[in-house]
Amino acid sequence: MPPAGSLSATRKAGPVTVTLHVCTTCRMAAPDPGDAPRPGARLFAALQDAGAPDGVRIVAVECLSACDHGCNIALSGPGRWSYVYRGMDPDAHVAEILAGAAAYAATPDGIVPWRDRPVIFRKQSLARIPPMETEG
Repeated sequence: MPPAGSLSATRKAGPVTVTLHVCTTCRMAAPDPGDAPRPGARLFAALQDAGAPDGVRIVAVECLSACDHGCNIALSGPGRWSYVYRGMDPDAHVAEILAGAAAYAATPDGIVPWRDRPVIFRKQSLARIPPMETEG
C-alpha cells in the first residue's frame, strides 16, 4: 500500500487517456484488518499485478467517500463522463474491472454502451458525473 497521502500509479507504455482510481483504504464493511492489507489495497495490488490496459493508468487513492459500499473504484478522463463503482471484490472482479476500464478508454466521451459494459459495471454503479467543462 502506498504511504499515507501519496498517489501510486502503474500503466502500460503508450498514451494515457483515462485513470482508474482505486480506493486503498476500503474495508468492504469488514473490521479493520490491523496490520494486514485492507481489501482496497489488495484490489489495487491485484490490478497492478494484472497490468493496466492500453490507455489506462491505475492510481491508488485514499478515499472515494463511499465507505459503506467498498471496495470502490472510479474511472475518469478528460472530456469524459466519470463513474464511481462500488462493491468491487479483489478476489473476483479484477478481470472485469480491467475489461471495463479498457472499454471506457476506447470511447471518446466515457459512455460505454450498456450491453458492452461488464456486469459489475451495469449493476454496481454508484455515480455518473458529467464531464468538466473547459474554457476555450
